[in-house]
Amino acid sequence: MAPTYIGAIDQGTTGTRFMVFDRGGRVVASAYERHEQLYPNPGWVEHDPLEIWEHVQQVVVDALADAGLDASQLAALGITNQRETTVVWDAASGRPVHNALVWQDRRTTDRVEELEAAGRVDEIRATTGLECDAYFSATKTEWLLDNAEPVTLQSSRGRDLRERARDGELLMGTIDSWLIHKLTGNHITDVTNASRTMLYDIHEMAWDEDLLAEFGVPREMLPEVRPSSDEELYGHTDPDGFLGAAVPVAGALGDQQAALFGQTCFDAGDAKNTYGTGSFYLLNTGTDAVDSDHGLLTTVAFQQSGEPARYALEGSIFVTGAAIEWLEDVDLINNAAQTAELARSVDSTDCVYMVPAFTGLGAPHWDGRARGTIVGMTRGTRKEHIVRATLESIAYQTRDIAEAMAADSGVETTALRVDGGAVENDFLCQLQADILQTAIVRPEVTETTALGAAYAAGLAVDYWESLGALRANWRVDREFSPEMAPDEADAKYDRWGDAVDRSLDWARDED
Repeated sequence: MAPTYIGAIDQGTTGTRFMVFDRGGRVVASAYERHEQLYPNPGWVEHDPLEIWEHVQQVVVDALADAGLDASQLAALGITNQRETTVVWDAASGRPVHNALVWQDRRTTDRVEELEAAGRVDEIRATTGLECDAYFSATKTEWLLDNAEPVTLQSSRGRDLRERARDGELLMGTIDSWLIHKLTGNHITDVTNASRTMLYDIHEMAWDEDLLAEFGVPREMLPEVRPSSDEELYGHTDPDGFLGAAVPVAGALGDQQAALFGQTCFDAGDAKNTYGTGSFYLLNTGTDAVDSDHGLLTTVAFQQSGEPARYALEGSIFVTGAAIEWLEDVDLINNAAQTAELARSVDSTDCVYMVPAFTGLGAPHWDGRARGTIVGMTRGTRKEHIVRATLESIAYQTRDIAEAMAADSGVETTALRVDGGAVENDFLCQLQADILQTAIVRPEVTETTALGAAYAAGLAVDYWESLGALRANWRVDREFSPEMAPDEADAKYDRWGDAVDRSLDWARDED
């Protein structure tokens, strides 16, 4: 018999990747496609869901073809996705009513401020574990139902979107739900993605009726919530569809929880940080949903079939890798790989600090009106200083989270597992170790987001027997130890705080 593998669809903010893994957690096939970023107004970010679906099909077909594999050799598919990004679509036609509103989108900041003024913030945090912020899906769904152009269909008969949603004609979901529906015809999400909507009670593990009423989201349009690794399966791909085989779809995790799972952070106290478009630092807190007093989120980490949910504390940083993309956009660099060379060409930033608050600041500041700021420039400032300051901003933002984690959990991280495209940059990894004063551990497989989705699906179909078998797959590529003196790291970090202060509350409605 031909060998079997597990496939993982990794649908991210800037593109879609499909990866195939063997039993040892090694990559045997991979393909990637970028999709267009749409910015219809300042602070608005959209994606075309149909373009994303087309790219999903393309990367799956390309990766299998390049590796000489047949879809029948896939024992299961897992899905991981950019979280919070929200789609509303017509159930019958499968067409979106509007572009997806991306997690970075800030158009609902005014609505969040209304909720703050009404004193709803503490209640929302207690129920969902989340800060009340435009980042999450609740206000995005509300906006879509209020503002999207109704789909012109004979069945709609001029009814508004909410009425059609109450009748089950419109469906809402994060990108995992959109893809599961396209792949299987079923309307399903997993617990980790549900926990990022600001509509889900993470203690009762159910949609919250009070929040659905607050945002005017009909219960009928919401997906069924399942475990992240689901032995009952989410469904099968259409054997007459693009794959030509009935492949089980058996696991899904939001991208950051997938990276936690892929890094085998299965036990309370395990922590990882993923460096992508943004950066996301998660600390496994076991079966306890730990409340944060320091601006962190409490979120569902993962759930296996028949097991209680595991929780995590999370620090969400909105812009890290996207700051490197901005350097390229404004022609300060030719490509991301150039950043290390330019940063090493100067001894320091020459007191320049860059705060990449392009879409506001996430944890622990939660200021949707903060904006990108460069301070400390003189006539002698060169692009090398700005590039180095941008890399340093990634390390400083991570220390913001690490200090909040220690304050909330009482646990000092002695080693941080890292992943994502940016950790291939040795300069950044060493810089992160220096600023954190903590060992940075980089695994051999840095695409742990896809690996985590594969693990979730594989466990569901017994491709892997246990979490212990997955731990045995994890292998270290390199460990970076602090080389900077603690006093110097502390002084640099203190000055970073001054720069952040200057970025806060900048954007105004009249702008």
